[in-house]
Amino acid sequence: MGCSVLLWILFSSVNLCSASVVFFNCSPNSSITGGGSSVYQANLKHLSTQITSTKEEFNSGFYNLSVGQSPNQVNAIGLCIGDVNQGACISCLNDTISQLQEYCNNNTEAIGWSDLCLARYSSRDIFGAEETLPDYVITSYQFVSNVNQFNVTLNSLLEDLTNRAATVGRYVATDPTDLINIDASVQCTPDLSQQECRNCLETAREKIQKSCYARTECRILQPSCILKYEAEDGLSRPSRPPSSPPRPTQEKIIIIVVVSIIGVLLLVLCIWIYLRLSKSRGKEDENIDEIIKAESLQYDFATVRTATKDFCDENKLGQGGFGAVYKGELPSGQLVAVKRLSKGSGQGEKEFKNEVLLVAKLQHRNLVRLLGFCLEGKERLLIYEFVPNASLDRFIFDPIKKAQLDWQRRYRIIGGIARGLLYLHEDSQLRVIHRDLKPNNILLDGEMNPKISDFGLAKLVAANDQTHDTTRRAAGT
Repeated sequence: MGCSVLLWILFSSVNLCSASVVFFNCSPNSSITGGGSSVYQANLKHLSTQITSTKEEFNSGFYNLSVGQSPNQVNAIGLCIGDVNQGACISCLNDTISQLQEYCNNNTEAIGWSDLCLARYSSRDIFGAEETLPDYVITSYQFVSNVNQFNVTLNSLLEDLTNRAATVGRYVATDPTDLINIDASVQCTPDLSQQECRNCLETAREKIQKSCYARTECRILQPSCILKYEAEDGLSRPSRPPSSPPRPTQEKIIIIVVVSIIGVLLLVLCIWIYLRLSKSRGKEDENIDEIIKAESLQYDFATVRTATKDFCDENKLGQGGFGAVYKGELPSGQLVAVKRLSKGSGQGEKEFKNEVLLVAKLQHRNLVRLLGFCLEGKERLLIYEFVPNASLDRFIFDPIKKAQLDWQRRYRIIGGIARGLLYLHEDSQLRVIHRDLKPNNILLDGEMNPKISDFGLAKLVAANDQTHDTTRRAAGT
């Protein structure tokens, strides 16, 4: 999505079968200014009338219209998705354009997708132009059972549909397959050339690999083309049993009994080993319930990507051992800081889970607050409250900024850090040793109050009277 600002409205939970899911994008670089505002708004209001009155131009559910004169001309494209009759098509386009005018009333460019249609308008020429951004991905949280077979079949199916959509006049292709129950469809706006249609759909297919890997359902929404598929879960079908199964022989019965006894003995042995390990771990196993609670903090990747403007460089706050940190804005308007685990990071899965489990249980004014996390595919993200003054090291080691740290402010920062450590060591429900306390892990809020952050290397002390421990590897900076 680059760095475009996305405005999205979810009227219900994201479900591919729901007709109430609508996504809007109001271009941030297209604000209406000057005296042309009222003229452009008036031209926008004429769009619905123009679509309704041009029934003879209904071409496979596609409309391209221009209303008014430059520089206040409105160029509009409407596309109905799939086989939609003209009445439902016009109704969907009018509703979508009406909502675009309401939510993007200060913009000269906007686009909206619904289950039945796509509608977009702009003051610039958008006819016959292949555009893949802004985009939106809708996906399910269910995964297929046979990933390899699914990928081979899906890739082959989408390749065939892309070729057909790029060569037929209507630019619509749908093809369900009985092999593993995948129903897919692709569609381009008819004003594209064959090569432009192919390029647009290939871009959508690349996004499937990034955002919908092994998911049972996915929909890629782009301005010039749309791609979607649905697959049944449990792709390997059992073979049909014979009409007259053979009767088991005495030898087979003996084998079944022996195997059953061995299976029971193995089960008992596994239970015994599990109980011994559980007893040795003690209180650490009680984290299971807490993990379930932490899962309620999970964000979907599309929401975080939108909040950070696709992790663009202008939103990057810094770089640490975990990876890059980005500023983001949630749909509610709340500012957040998003830590994104990099592939070359020295920290990994263990540190990520450790930070989620620990910080989710800790609440103190001198600890940075964890709002949620994202665990999707290879993406590992931590979503924290946004702390505007960054980290303490940016003041201590900056020859200009360090002048802001008078002794009264330094004393208050020292006291806040001490209170946070006292809470971790004595007053919280868990006894936590941070193990990586340093100036760049101390964040400062708008009033220069300190907040301890980065618990990836923190260690949980099990016993209340424990005073020391033995580690097996070096930790910290």
